[in-house]
Amino acid sequence: MDSAAIDRFEAGRGRLASLAYRLLGSAADAEDAVQDTFLRWQAADRGRIEAPEAWLTKVVTNLCLDRLRSAQARHERAVGDWLPEPLLEGDPMLGPADTFEQRESVSLAVLTLMERLSPVERAAYVLREAFSYSHAEIAGILDITESASQQHVHRARRRVAAERRGGGEVDPASARRIVEEFLAAATSGRTERLVAMLTADATAVSDGAGLARRLLRYTTRERIASYVRAGFKPTPAKRRLAGGSPALHIALVNGSPAVVAVVDDRVVGIVAFEVRDGKVASLRGLAAAGRLARLNEAWGRYEPGAPVISAW
Repeated sequence: MDSAAIDRFEAGRGRLASLAYRLLGSAADAEDAVQDTFLRWQAADRGRIEAPEAWLTKVVTNLCLDRLRSAQARHERAVGDWLPEPLLEGDPMLGPADTFEQRESVSLAVLTLMERLSPVERAAYVLREAFSYSHAEIAGILDITESASQQHVHRARRRVAAERRGGGEVDPASARRIVEEFLAAATSGRTERLVAMLTADATAVSDGAGLARRLLRYTTRERIASYVRAGFKPTPAKRRLAGGSPALHIALVNGSPAVVAVVDDRVVGIVAFEVRDGKVASLRGLAAAGRLARLNEAWGRYEPGAPVISAW
């Protein structure tokens, strides 16, 4: 392959990776899809490709759709038993992020909600909301009609909006203050304060420190408060599992504040928060090493500042 063809692909690699991540919710799978797209580009008769960007977008989108359909067929991503791979602020896979819709489409909350959509609905929604493709362009990418594209996007927007319960964009500084206060209540044993800081419809989900075979879910404020209080209570067993006494930082993960537990510059777990109306609406806890690989790599280049708790 000539250098010009390689350069053309590399110029669009970041956009393809961002698209693939939104479709798959996994950075590792997104990277594989982009690499497979490169192999297709390498083998293609590029002289007959009139619009390389459109061609590459179509290829990576359909490779992602194949992965989603295959995973669903194998029941690897049953709704309710899967969490997206979290990404640290500044990760290029999170782009584009100029508009609220673009930022929301990569939030852990929306990535999780999109699991309820069909693969084609998910693709149409992402192409429209995050990348501003026209319905004519989406129709060409997905081999459907413009009318079908409009219907898929409309259904996806409606379902996401219904599940989001009117959640809008939150000022990062305000969200951080709420999380800091919530963490202080959790580590001090103030269960009543935790309950008061949760929305009436709050939810929590955890991978059980990476040990549970299925996700653990909590759906009442009292149960969530008990789970949080127990989860943030340090014990010798938890420290052995973590490999030491973690420092707790607050950082942005997929655009939302998260408590990040770090031992010797190694991320051992995160709890990501969704804040709404001045309260905590949802928590997602992840500690499985395989889901934190890319975030861990990014943490080595990150400057987190002083931890909120230096030795948990």
